[in-house]
Amino acid sequence: MKIILLQDVKKLGKKGEIVETAEGYGRNYLLPKGLAKEASPANLNLAKQSLEVAAHRAAQKRDEAIVLAAQLEKVVVKMTVKVGAKGKMFGSIASKDVAEALIAQTQLEGVDRRKIELTAPIKSAGHYTAIAKLHPEISAKFVVEVEEV
Repeated sequence: MKIILLQDVKKLGKKGEIVETAEGYGRNYLLPKGLAKEASPANLNLAKQSLEVAAHRAAQKRDEAIVLAAQLEKVVVKMTVKVGAKGKMFGSIASKDVAEALIAQTQLEGVDRRKIELTAPIKSAGHYTAIAKLHPEISAKFVVEVEEV
């Protein structure tokens, strides 16, 4: 029996795929639970259209990530920290702090603070490199400049 999956089904396929399954499994489990619908000609056309739309949206997101990466490559995020008497910094700067400073200084939307990684922990003043993962295939490196107060 041919069906179109409406949700990801373990060991069968992902949402939107057209798969062949046993008659009983399809009729008695997948269809009543709303996990799939029958692959009639009308449903097949709708499934193909929705796959094309999803592919188009994914391409748009990838293009937006490329543009954002080009903008981020030029950015230098400046941060100031308090230091003690011997020049030691109190605590360290985390990726969350870098993300907040990046968004505050550049006003760039689309940068997720959870997707920013530091190549080395920031525990003193200096120049550091941070990586922003904007898309599964696209990441951008930018400079973080830490100054003492």
